[in-house]
Amino acid sequence: MSAILDNAALHGGSPACALELTEQTEGPALRVPVPRFDETEIDQLFAAPRTSALWGVGFAAALAWAAFAALTLRWPNKVVGFSDWAFTDELGVFALAVAALLAVLSVAGRATPPLLRVREALTGAGPWLVAIALALSAWEILTAKTGALPTPFFAPPQALIEVYTEDWRRLGDSAVNTLKLLGIGFGFGAIAGFLIGVSIGWSRAIGYWVHPVLRVLGPVPATALLPLTFYFFPSSYSAAAFLIALSTAFPVAVLTWSGVAGVNKSYYDVARTLGASEAFLVLRVAIPAALPNVFVGLFMGLGASFSVLVTAEMMGVKSGLGWYLTWAQGWASYVNMYAALIVMALLFSGVITLLFTVRDRALAWQKGTVKW
Repeated sequence: MSAILDNAALHGGSPACALELTEQTEGPALRVPVPRFDETEIDQLFAAPRTSALWGVGFAAALAWAAFAALTLRWPNKVVGFSDWAFTDELGVFALAVAALLAVLSVAGRATPPLLRVREALTGAGPWLVAIALALSAWEILTAKTGALPTPFFAPPQALIEVYTEDWRRLGDSAVNTLKLLGIGFGFGAIAGFLIGVSIGWSRAIGYWVHPVLRVLGPVPATALLPLTFYFFPSSYSAAAFLIALSTAFPVAVLTWSGVAGVNKSYYDVARTLGASEAFLVLRVAIPAALPNVFVGLFMGLGASFSVLVTAEMMGVKSGLGWYLTWAQGWASYVNMYAALIVMALLFSGVITLLFTVRDRALAWQKGTVKW
């Protein structure tokens, strides 16, 4: 009977009909009474396991954020040589709102589909929600509440809110200029490195002349060329773009060359047998097969371009987040430095995520076969 039930379920039949079929097929020889179920009960038996009523980690995160809100609002700040920290109440209210939201999601998250979707989206980040609340609490205690970390070198979380609300225009312009310079340098470097890598991997004659140059100049840090580039280029902005392109081109060229040179020769033989031209072999065989290596080189070049970008902005370019860090340090405004560092981390992380998205679309054919 269980086999008939499973067969009916697999073929879309109703389990209730399967029970009736069981009685008919087994005939009068079967005298054991068959229990009767209505369709609702049978559907519940075949349904997927439901989400638990209480989200334990989410409730722990709600308690942690509530504790952070309590110590922010109820524990007086320690004033050291200047007026009290601004936006303390706003920070406490925000933490209280986060705690309330997490409490609702953890207790009544199954009540409505929107809440359930939010709860499922946050389930994987539950431990991080607890850790962030605890870290903010420790940060608040060590700075604003006890003054264990001296000012002005260290500031509480609410000081960052003040920077973002009062200096958002200068900080936003710096972030836009950083993205613009990064896009120009990384774009030109990626294109040049890709073309050089394909040329070296495909042509031995080109590789004879270019490979030694890459061996000698490639490992030299791009930042070591700052004095020369600032002298030869008409502006510090163009010099910084060149250095970013240089730091990007080397890993892209090396990894592209490795990918093209490592393509299975049988692919070329099959394509030539079918009448493929040299251009077809390069564009439709060599480059697609080398794309995984190309993206590895792009990721390596992107990481190198970040360091060169910030260094160039701090040394000569009069705009960008690197310039903002130098400006804040000159005024001993360490709070602005921390705010710029957070923006920089989020910005660069977003760029890497965007490159991951492009890679997933370009390499959709290898999904399930290669693990990143």
